[in-house]
Amino acid sequence: MAKDLVYLVTGGSGFIGEHIVTFLSREEYVKEVKIFDMNEGSTIITFIKGDITDYKQVLEAVKSVHVVIHSAALVDFMDEHPFKKLEAINVGGTENVIKACLASDVPYLMYTSSIAAVGPNTNLDPMVGVTEDTIYNGENLLNYGKTKAQAEKLVLLANGQQMSNGNKLTTCVIRPSGIYGEKTQSFLKNYRSAKSQNNRINYVDSDDAKQKLDYVGNVAWMHVLAARHMQLNPGVLGGQAYYSYDDTPFLYRRELLHDLFTEFDPDIQIGSHIPYWKMWVMISLYSLISSFLKPFWKLKPFFTVQILKLVSTTFYPDTDKAFRHFGYKPFYSWVESKQRTCQWLKQTTEDMRKTKKNS
Repeated sequence: MAKDLVYLVTGGSGFIGEHIVTFLSREEYVKEVKIFDMNEGSTIITFIKGDITDYKQVLEAVKSVHVVIHSAALVDFMDEHPFKKLEAINVGGTENVIKACLASDVPYLMYTSSIAAVGPNTNLDPMVGVTEDTIYNGENLLNYGKTKAQAEKLVLLANGQQMSNGNKLTTCVIRPSGIYGEKTQSFLKNYRSAKSQNNRINYVDSDDAKQKLDYVGNVAWMHVLAARHMQLNPGVLGGQAYYSYDDTPFLYRRELLHDLFTEFDPDIQIGSHIPYWKMWVMISLYSLISSFLKPFWKLKPFFTVQILKLVSTTFYPDTDKAFRHFGYKPFYSWVESKQRTCQWLKQTTEDMRKTKKNS
């Protein structure tokens, strides 16, 4: 494989992107890593501030680049943004990246998709331990998932398209499942909620619903490894999609939270189950109050009916395709993933206490 490669990571300051950049910066074959993002991150590498919806800015960013890892996206599970905005960033932005790669002879494009691009569907049909070859039909439950599905389709269709120099573009897709790790804001909210409820983790998901979570560092490593092997074996990886996976135990979300929180706060316990109907009533009342206050004050949704349906549906893959195609193995063990996440949670909560005390 060629050396002195230049990588561009869109969304390189984001949750997954920051970890991808960190891995790439350690690789001997990488000469430079460029970050294209709306906001500057903590990683000090060549930073290009730009808007993914602006084609001219994207075209300028991909100049002299060998590989693009496109992880920039508007992640919105709570429907806080209009669908047009989601579509403009997640679909339109991806169209810009593909178009720029073809125009600038960038031969390799890796796309960060999501398991949400597959489902669940509006019928809430379960997906139990399936592979990348499993066909799952129906209208996508989440607007976010709809835009990721559209973008993923564009990337896969772009595989093999002719570039301006006559060579062909090679594309590949990674579909992360639920992700946890440093900067998982939902975990931080869950911990604060548990502390406010007598150290109890009350939960909505039932014993009938199972979903898989993966550590963000391993998801990032899968991207880096796939991008490398896409250059070595384009005939194998080109036009392929891969679900992410690692050694994180298959636990209910409440069990995983309990495992993490008790590492630094042994008082935390698993609380009681909140029935579906009760949660639905709470969401409906909150939505009603929000609509009355909308002209004066915009309330952020704490939960939505779509998310309630999502967490009540069994939906997870079971595959080793990434290992078979490019030798992927998790970079971090479950013990390491847990330790790194707990260190961040502990430090963040301590910093928040100090800030509150001094204010």
